[in-house]
Amino acid sequence: MMRRFFGAAVAAGAITLSTAPGVSAETLTDALIGAYKHSHILDQQRALLRAADEDVAVAISALRPVVAYVNSYSVSAANNYELSASYSLTFDLLLYDNGATKLAADATKEGVLALREALVDAEQSILLAAVAAYMDVISATETVQLRASNVRLINQELQAARDRFEVGEITRTDVALAESALASARSSQAAAQGTLDVAREAYRAAVGRYPKALSAISSLPQTAESMEVAQGVAVRTHPSIRQAQREVTVAELNIARAEAAMKLSITGSAGVTFDEELQNNSSVSLSLRQPIYQGGALSAQLRKAKAQRDAARAALLSTTHTVQQAVGNAWSNLRVTNAQLSATDRQISAATVAFRGVQEEARLGSRTTLDVLNAEQDLLDARVARVEAQSGRNTAVYQLLSSMGLLTVEHLGLGIQTYDPSAYYNAVKDAPAKYSKQGKQLDSVLRRLNLD
Repeated sequence: MMRRFFGAAVAAGAITLSTAPGVSAETLTDALIGAYKHSHILDQQRALLRAADEDVAVAISALRPVVAYVNSYSVSAANNYELSASYSLTFDLLLYDNGATKLAADATKEGVLALREALVDAEQSILLAAVAAYMDVISATETVQLRASNVRLINQELQAARDRFEVGEITRTDVALAESALASARSSQAAAQGTLDVAREAYRAAVGRYPKALSAISSLPQTAESMEVAQGVAVRTHPSIRQAQREVTVAELNIARAEAAMKLSITGSAGVTFDEELQNNSSVSLSLRQPIYQGGALSAQLRKAKAQRDAARAALLSTTHTVQQAVGNAWSNLRVTNAQLSATDRQISAATVAFRGVQEEARLGSRTTLDVLNAEQDLLDARVARVEAQSGRNTAVYQLLSSMGLLTVEHLGLGIQTYDPSAYYNAVKDAPAKYSKQGKQLDSVLRRLNLD
């Protein structure tokens, strides 16, 4: 399958953030598994898919005989208003309709396959939301730690400034600058904590539980060698394109159905009726129906079907262009975040050297407290920027996978049992009766899916 075109190693992470003693770190794999099992959106899509499976059973049933039992009671004035009763058993069967009913069943089956692709698309959205939530929690946690470290460092700078003020090395202005910087750092720390709280809530919504200790990302899944390769994979594998292709097929089958509805159909009927004295009257009939004029309805339905086919084809082209654009955007975003990550590494290196130099020069009296605080702020900004760049780069990799149609449990190799849409379909596609052998098999499938 094309979804296995590229190898995928989900980040398991070796570096743990804020791990309490005795607490095992949660990995991105754990989060993705939790999101897949927790998602009620996937439950909704699966239920809608099962409902569409039943439409196939309904369409298939139209090809089978219809058996009905009827009790009739009547009162006749000619017989002194005596009550009479009759009992009938009737059989009706469509014998020939130019394949219209079969085409309806085929169109319904294609609709089911289209909804299966919609389920895959929903799965991608759920997993991508989990990735984003995971990265946001890690980023917010690291930012809180940086802000807390900054507060501690400025506290030390403030104490040093007060000591130097006491011996007359600096003025009260330098002390006030350090106090102002400390207040600003505490404000930034509070804001970072608020961002972390918001990220934790988003994580709970995506995964189904609050995050505890999260492992940093140590490896990322492979994507593609070039944007052109990525777009080629997306055109072949993306569920939105596959769904649009199925919908084109449905529209084409509906044209054939509309054409068949204009032609001859043959229906066979048989029945037996018993009166109160158990006298029976049997009959067999054959009905041929050829539409001649229905007020233009049949022609209108055919034109409508053709227009819907044209619309489906246009939607397929539009979807293809949208997917290709999404791949291009994701590819560009990944390049930008990689460049940002590299740039912030250099920025941190330079800012670290500058900060240490300014600190040393301040001890020698050639730099002011303000110079030290500014250098420290520059280093902090560089470290925060790197945290954000790394989170953005990691998320961008999974966004690219999603745009290619590869962000699935199967492709990521999460190692869990996934929902099998064919199990329910295979159990109902032949429209089993409740007490038939197929009906018992359906009951077994329902129990496995926890739907009974």
